[in-house]
Amino acid sequence: MSIRTILLGSAAVMALSLPATAQNFNRIASFPTVGNMADGSDTSRPTSAEIIDATEDGMTLVYTDSPLGVLGMVDISDPANPAPLGNIDMQGEPTSVKVIGSTAYVGVNTSKSFTDPSGELRVISIPEGEELASCDLGGQPDAVATAPDGSFISVAIENERDEDLDDGEIPQMPAGNLVMIDVTDNGLDCESLRTVDLTGLADVAPSDPEPEYVDINTEGETVVTLQENNHLVVVSREGEVLADFSAGAVDLEGIDATEDGKLAFDESQEGRKREPDAVAWIDETHFAIANEGDYEGGSRGWTIFSQEGEVVYESGTSFEEAIIRIGHYPEGRSDAKGVEPESVTFGEYDGTPLVFVGSERASVVGVYDVTDPASPQLTQLLPSGIGPEGYVTIPSRGLLVSANEEDLVEDGGARAHVMLFEYQQGGAVYPHLTSAGMDELTGWGAISGMVADEDGTIYAVNDSYYSAQPTIFAIDPSHSPARITRAIRVTRDGEPAQHMDMEGIALDGAGGFWVANEGDAEDGIPHALYHVGADGSIQDEVPFPSGLSDVARRHAAEGIARVGDTLWIAIQRAWDDDPENMSKLISYNTESGEWGAVHYEKAAAETGWIGLSEIAYHDGAFFVVERDNQIGEAARVKKIYRIDEEDMQPAPLGEQLKVVEKEEVRDLIPDLTATGGFVLDKVEGLAIQPDGTAWVSTDNDGVDDHSGETMFFSIDRL
Repeated sequence: MSIRTILLGSAAVMALSLPATAQNFNRIASFPTVGNMADGSDTSRPTSAEIIDATEDGMTLVYTDSPLGVLGMVDISDPANPAPLGNIDMQGEPTSVKVIGSTAYVGVNTSKSFTDPSGELRVISIPEGEELASCDLGGQPDAVATAPDGSFISVAIENERDEDLDDGEIPQMPAGNLVMIDVTDNGLDCESLRTVDLTGLADVAPSDPEPEYVDINTEGETVVTLQENNHLVVVSREGEVLADFSAGAVDLEGIDATEDGKLAFDESQEGRKREPDAVAWIDETHFAIANEGDYEGGSRGWTIFSQEGEVVYESGTSFEEAIIRIGHYPEGRSDAKGVEPESVTFGEYDGTPLVFVGSERASVVGVYDVTDPASPQLTQLLPSGIGPEGYVTIPSRGLLVSANEEDLVEDGGARAHVMLFEYQQGGAVYPHLTSAGMDELTGWGAISGMVADEDGTIYAVNDSYYSAQPTIFAIDPSHSPARITRAIRVTRDGEPAQHMDMEGIALDGAGGFWVANEGDAEDGIPHALYHVGADGSIQDEVPFPSGLSDVARRHAAEGIARVGDTLWIAIQRAWDDDPENMSKLISYNTESGEWGAVHYEKAAAETGWIGLSEIAYHDGAFFVVERDNQIGEAARVKKIYRIDEEDMQPAPLGEQLKVVEKEEVRDLIPDLTATGGFVLDKVEGLAIQPDGTAWVSTDNDGVDDHSGETMFFSIDRL
């Protein structure tokens, strides 16, 4: 087998076509928190980045890592190349961190049980990594906030409930409270600690306030969210309750409230309690809350209040709808709290006041211009790591940083990351694909196979994640971001087709399509080809013959390409009759009904497996996507190979198969890291337009244990 590299030039620019004077945040780097583990450590242990802050000079990040019980540090003197500074053992569970100058103030949970909560506020010198002081807080700390002038600290003492006791119903004693401590030159004045009683304020479980998050404005006023109590409290510098009021409820219309394998936004929820998590002041009299919800609420959006309790702005479903259009909607959370906004942060960049709203389940950061607090304008949606938890704004350096807590190492998934975004002149790089502009709100995700039409339109299929809604999407790639213009639902006898796992699509030459179904015997999904009309109706089903189905495994058809009367199907991995590291490329003649195959030799995997995920045809050659199942720094093989059409000489099934020769066309790993993120696992779509321009896409697994990010980009002509 001969393999040679064909140089194709750089990736096409994916930025939006915006005026040269426009400024946008673009991701410039990602730092895996496992990188802070010491040499020789067991890196198979989960690690995390939860709450994050930066030193005053903006050169060092510190974040809480609850699974490891440490405070992690990152050098961002060169923000495009963050470097590990190691971990500091906190001898407990760090829950929050704030920095004054180069000193970190860390809330540490040392509780023995839910009924015996305890914790400390510890002072850490960041340059030396040493503890300078600590104060007993008298309970379990959650959030920590520092006064803008650095004079004092407020700590939310949650004394969290046992969610397994009485189904998590409150009250559960002991009650939480707010603690305020003065800052001194030596760190903390523990003698100044004062406790603010928050009982008797909320309508919900008034005897058991559970403070969740705190923030302090320039006047020294602390705002506190009581999430489970659905209540908000404003406290003076001296510890006096200035105002308290219910966070209220929202009527939601046009949402998906059912987990059923489809994206249908035709349901409603009335009186949905906000139950806010994070809170951030945006000026001396207004603050924003992220309405994550707890056990009785979650309004899927965010709200701006005046400190007297007036609702100044309510996002309603608009934030979630924007997320739906960019393919980040987590269908698996439809019956819970949808996109679940959890974080909210404020920063002023070049004179523009901005609120950053983080969606935990969609792994998206919404950027809002709040020049007018009554009418915020959504300017961007940024892709984050999995489960964004905390943010820090560094306007002096034009940086925004997100801490993403989910570490899926135990499931072979992505690690937890810190991600850096820079406020830049020019267009926004993300999203790459959107359904904005369609007449109806259209969700999408789990994009798999693709094919290009003569007019440049690209058609893509979703896979079995949306089992109740198999769909062919028509994409216009001439825009930036590319636009989904039609959603063609695949039907059988007028109803959504069942038992579909569409992994490949080809044009039939007459306005319709051929679709490759991967197949899964356990789920009743057949290994088959489907002839689908232009309207999405299934015209014919062609099951795999016994010569294939008898040796088939779960990992089967992953792509399909048509040349004349012949369909070529790429099989992902070896079947029972294949030699090691071999996969089949199967041929089917639509006129004669004849089946045949050749063998394709894959690279040997260092870890996990390597398989084929797509096949396309252009100008006398076939192009195959070969990839491993690794993510991030572990990824090795994400490549496109070329096979001459003349070499594709199929043998009848059951006979000795020819091994085709392949030549490397492009290593996609540089493309997959070009937007500052980690290498995504599933490169599954390849479409080649008539002029040879190739388009590549990734599968976001329906935003299930995934960041939700879909990359859709062009590479130079093949």
